[in-house]
Amino acid sequence: MKAVVIPEVGGTWEVREVPTPAPGPGEVLIRVLASGVCWNDVQAARGVLPFPSTSPAIPGHEPVGEVVGLGSGVTSRSVGDLVGVTWIRGTCGECDYCALGAPLSARAAFLCAAPVSTGFTVQGGHAEYLAVRAEETVRIPDGVAPEQAAPVLCAGYAALSALRAARALPHERVAVLGVGALGHLALQFSRAAGHETVAITSSPDKHGIAAELGAASVVADGAGLLAAGGADVVLATGRSYAATADAMAGLRPGGRLVLAGIDTAEAFTLPPQLPFFGLGQSIVGATHDGTPILEDALALVASGAVRPVVEVFEADRIAEAVDRVAKGEVRFRAVVRY
Repeated sequence: MKAVVIPEVGGTWEVREVPTPAPGPGEVLIRVLASGVCWNDVQAARGVLPFPSTSPAIPGHEPVGEVVGLGSGVTSRSVGDLVGVTWIRGTCGECDYCALGAPLSARAAFLCAAPVSTGFTVQGGHAEYLAVRAEETVRIPDGVAPEQAAPVLCAGYAALSALRAARALPHERVAVLGVGALGHLALQFSRAAGHETVAITSSPDKHGIAAELGAASVVADGAGLLAAGGADVVLATGRSYAATADAMAGLRPGGRLVLAGIDTAEAFTLPPQLPFFGLGQSIVGATHDGTPILEDALALVASGAVRPVVEVFEADRIAEAVDRVAKGEVRFRAVVRY
């Protein structure tokens, strides 16, 4: 089969011929139709995050495809099903974390001794075929195209998990920091939940689309948020912890700041002179917090309440797609079609 391979740390992504996997007991074989390019894939390829441990290194943790083969014992999936595969698929089952019996979530990526991680510890989705355990897949609702479903498997999953982690009450105001892959979906999830939603972006050219996606108002920074009346919740979906700390200027007393983006260059620090300790505010971490949230996210896309904005690339343009993601030029998720 054809697959995207990262030849070495810092190397250019390229398409190669590699062996086609076969489904083992309990597994399904997926003919991949679309797979998203995540910023974390780019960071892993550069060695900023752990480089994929598979050989060859086939990245991608947002694959969507059609089931074309069944291993022995599979009864929960059928040939022809459209399914997606998430980033964290399983755990080692033997370490101290696994002994807790916690439901599967992305916490396993940080606490399990040997998590099963698509595109990192096992073959990723940037390939024509992918073999995974049937229970490691999620059904894609009818009417949702593969190119639309792919970003939901990571970016959408993270965005809705962040909103749920905030425990926002119906009357509370939500601000979304960063209008990118996560942020443009977080805006829509917040609007769909009925919250008055503010977008925070330093990019003037994103103001118009932020309003289209559900922002009742758009501000440039924390001072702007404060001047606009503040917010009970700030969902930090971008890659700058400095911008995240700045946004706290507009966080209301008792408010929650949810960290959903990753800054690999700088540590998160509280702004100087911020009376955080006296305002009853909270800082919450959020990541993929269980398959039911992902299923809810996909259902919202199927209903039309949320629309992933994607740029589609054919497989032979993978290097261009990665370059545009690295430069922050994609609006808002690059999806590769196979």
